[in-house]
Amino acid sequence: MIQMDWPGRGVYGWRIMKLFVLSAVFCIGIGSASGATPRLAFERDSTVWISGLDGKGLKKIARGALPQISPDGTRVAFNTIDPDAKSLARHIAVADITSGKVTVLKQTPSDNCFGPAWSPDGTRLLFSIWLDNNWHLAAINADGSGYAVVKKSAGVSDSIYSPAWAADGKSFFCHDLEAIYRCDLTGKVTKTWKLADILEHGGMNSGDRLSPSPDGTRLLMDADMDEEHSRENWDGPPPAVWSLDLEGGKAVRLSKTGLFAWDPAWIDDEEFVFISQGSKEKTPSLYRRAVGSGGAKLVLKDVRTPSVSR
Repeated sequence: MIQMDWPGRGVYGWRIMKLFVLSAVFCIGIGSASGATPRLAFERDSTVWISGLDGKGLKKIARGALPQISPDGTRVAFNTIDPDAKSLARHIAVADITSGKVTVLKQTPSDNCFGPAWSPDGTRLLFSIWLDNNWHLAAINADGSGYAVVKKSAGVSDSIYSPAWAADGKSFFCHDLEAIYRCDLTGKVTKTWKLADILEHGGMNSGDRLSPSPDGTRLLMDADMDEEHSRENWDGPPPAVWSLDLEGGKAVRLSKTGLFAWDPAWIDDEEFVFISQGSKEKTPSLYRRAVGSGGAKLVLKDVRTPSVSR
């Protein structure tokens, strides 16, 4: 039986090293002539979009979900959506932003793959795959070659979620609702952070995402908080954004109580974007803020699952 195991939040019911100043070729109207600027990829109405970090230069890419823009900002990986399939069918796809060409990577033994994450060098993708009645983590080259399972789940109750490459390109992070793990590319766990130890009054669901900082020192995450709220039309506990110090093991809450915030992604080592939705809003919006600042700037409305190029 194919499962989707998708988180429900609100009415939806779901990093960046500075670029060298090379040219404006990859900007395509989004960057300036003095050099490339970061790009956003996000989901809106089951469609993948890109824009500049300021929300300008909107461009529709393809039908799909959970888009991840490549580190160099030239491609977007996402999972397809097939509304006509008799059973759930999702594959990993890569879109070239300049040409518009979309390549679906079907060199996998499953028709249920989702949530791709780019390696720092932009050559390989991690993603979740449904095999043998469980969720596992796999990797594949961006051209569709080199498929391999990199982390098998031990049992039905031990599914692993939300893979994210570490800054070193030799390891990755994931979680299983009980703990966050750092693993090498053979799947061996090299470090563990138990959620009960690092999240005060919080936990994680299968859709909570991880975003490692470019300098490799911190991990952004969203968590479900054990807090009372009176918001109508909200499915589940209130979400919050946290930052985990990977060396010291201490997590700090970045979003204040009462602000429903989730899906964070680093812009650079100090700034990040996240999603939030007010009590009277019908769709979530994208905001930008610095780690040490309590204020946030609205970037775009009607945005889900954002990612940022380097």
